Amino acid sequence: MRGAPAEAEAPVPSTGPGPDIGRVFREEYGRAVSVLVRVFGDIDIAEDAVQDAFARAVARWPADGLPPSPAGWIITTARNQAIDRLRREASRSDRHAQAALLQASQEPGTGPGEEGPVRDDRLRLLFTCCHPALSQATQVALTLRLLGGLTTTEIAHAFLVPEPAMAQRLVRAKGKIRDARIPYRVPGEADLPDRLAAVLAVVYLIFNEGYTASAGDHLTRPGLSAEAIRLGRLLATLMPDEPEVLGLLALMLLTESRRAARTGPGGSLVLLADQDRTRWDRGLIAEGQELVRRCLRRGQPGPYQIQAAISAVHSDTAYRDTAHGDAAGPDEARGDDAGRDAAGPGAAAATDWGQILQLYDQLLAVAPSPVVALNRAVAVAEVEGPATALALVDGLGDAASGGTGPGLTGYHVFHAIRADLLRRLGRDAEAAAAYDAALARTGNAAEQDFLRRQRDELMIY
Repeated sequence: MRGAPAEAEAPVPSTGPGPDIGRVFREEYGRAVSVLVRVFGDIDIAEDAVQDAFARAVARWPADGLPPSPAGWIITTARNQAIDRLRREASRSDRHAQAALLQASQEPGTGPGEEGPVRDDRLRLLFTCCHPALSQATQVALTLRLLGGLTTTEIAHAFLVPEPAMAQRLVRAKGKIRDARIPYRVPGEADLPDRLAAVLAVVYLIFNEGYTASAGDHLTRPGLSAEAIRLGRLLATLMPDEPEVLGLLALMLLTESRRAARTGPGGSLVLLADQDRTRWDRGLIAEGQELVRRCLRRGQPGPYQIQAAISAVHSDTAYRDTAHGDAAGPDEARGDDAGRDAAGPGAAAATDWGQILQLYDQLLAVAPSPVVALNRAVAVAEVEGPATALALVDGLGDAASGGTGPGLTGYHVFHAIRADLLRRLGRDAEAAAAYDAALARTGNAAEQDFLRRQRDELMIY
């Protein structure tokens, strides 16, 4: 069990009553692993046991049908198989197996209908995955693996990392949790704000990588965004009194609502100003806006809530027939359609840029960062004009580029926004150079194609 290769994983079930088994796997894998981590105190034992249980389900459920409680069946089967295996190993003086058996004997039952504090278990596991002793890249991978049920192959593919490297990253992370005795619990009240911020940052990072991939041939990776939203819903269910949790979920839903309209034939990027708003998901918009209203009623504004409010202002234009512009994406968003081609006579009329600018002012006060300042500059361009905005943007460049800010010259969206402002001011040669700088700093083929087309449309003599 513990000697299995790091890559040995049960594939996502997809045969027999495949849709049902696959659905149970996606919905219940993280729940089952989190319960068994509590029972046995070891991530590897929990993972192996749950994978074995799903393998048995694939063999039995096509003939027997789904049990009344699929999650309870998986958890009970996994627990029993793990105990049987640990007993065999304990008889060979395996101290680790003996310790796991001892912990299991002290835990409450996990049979159908007695799955224990399942919600708390998942929350504990999420905080364990996002412990500050682990790097953020490792936090993301562990969260997707243990709570999302993604295989090592899927995670490696999503982040363009060789599978052996991702497997080793996960092995080292689980080893560090075990060796450093990282606690499997929700932090206490004093530590919760900082620890929760790390959890939310990991979930949002997963969403953004899915919404606009950092590299590759496709603009998006929908599976990652869907998983981030699933985790966001889980957090909102488990922590309904945390306004920033609700804010993050609202932000993701409102952003996701535009996905279908973001690409044209062949996967080309479609600017917000050119999107067919009848393709925006009205259900996600309504859900996101309701969450924003709930946050506003609480009166405890935080970064994610303010970003969600900005997205809500933009989503209001989905119900109008005029052309629309867009500010740069929310703080730390990929920003593929951020601040580009946001001008136009209909844009100012359809979008309340004054309200957006006020919200960015609030966001800059609550969570100051160069990216927030960059996003705010795009709103300034719509309220005060591109010349004023360009001065602000240039001030965010590093000293080597003549700026006075901490430096965003390595960020492709900085150059793309600067190029658009220069284009609007008729400074086409400078705009072309800025588009080239943006092109050199993104690995996403769809973004590269868009930037190239924007550059080639300039009138350079």
